[in-house]
Amino acid sequence: MDTFSLILSFVFGTIVGSFLNVVSLRFNTGVGVNGRSKCMSCGNQLTWKELIPLLSFAYQKGSCKKCKSKISWQYPLVEFGAGVVFVMIFLTFPPLTFFSAVTTAIYIIATCLLIVISVYDIKHKIIPDSFVYSFALLSLVNLCVGGTSWSHVPSIAAFVAGPALALPFALIWLISKGTWMGLGDAKLVLGIGWFLGISAGINAIVLAFWIAAVVSVVWLFATYRRFKPRTEIPFGPYLILGMYLVLLFGIQVIDVGMLKVVWNSFL
Repeated sequence: MDTFSLILSFVFGTIVGSFLNVVSLRFNTGVGVNGRSKCMSCGNQLTWKELIPLLSFAYQKGSCKKCKSKISWQYPLVEFGAGVVFVMIFLTFPPLTFFSAVTTAIYIIATCLLIVISVYDIKHKIIPDSFVYSFALLSLVNLCVGGTSWSHVPSIAAFVAGPALALPFALIWLISKGTWMGLGDAKLVLGIGWFLGISAGINAIVLAFWIAAVVSVVWLFATYRRFKPRTEIPFGPYLILGMYLVLLFGIQVIDVGMLKVVWNSFL
């Protein structure tokens, strides 16, 4: 892709990210996504200058122009993150043909769902069913329309990958009665398994656990004076991060080649 296309992809991602901020903040609040954007503190309607992704945060100097209340860093971080991921998707899966364009579109839609899931999980420690089920369904659709023609038929192993990876998470939730892990994580892994397959899916999950462990230890040392033993740590964002590290960069932390041979021999 040329430089202009990359810039366009980034700008498009930031605009979508701005909308996803609204979705994640207003979901389950009884307030729809329609209508003019306004300050969450004083209700002042925002002007067009205050709605430009990334630049508006700098223009307002991180606070509302009217009531001076601080604007959450969530806004520019989500916008920037969406822009970067959109660029990486267009670079890794360029829409050169009709079928590759379908794949690119599916990845973009999946990214939108996963960004909302991540933000909502971080803020509320729960993964909304409507978004995680939509992601799982989209992952299943991706299995059926992938390849280079409409005649593409996924293998049985590809279909079973989702439930197989989700089952351990569901069992942990069941055994611990939800104290160790939420059922939403199992639902999320279901979609990740269908999206990546068994081998890449295992690598994504392992990466998620490793990154979560490192971040948790660092956070524990940084906040040891305020640490609460029952503090909940949202795991969904780590699973999503692991998925994208594998999907976009092909990171492989463990060799599951032999496991895949055994897996396929039974299916």
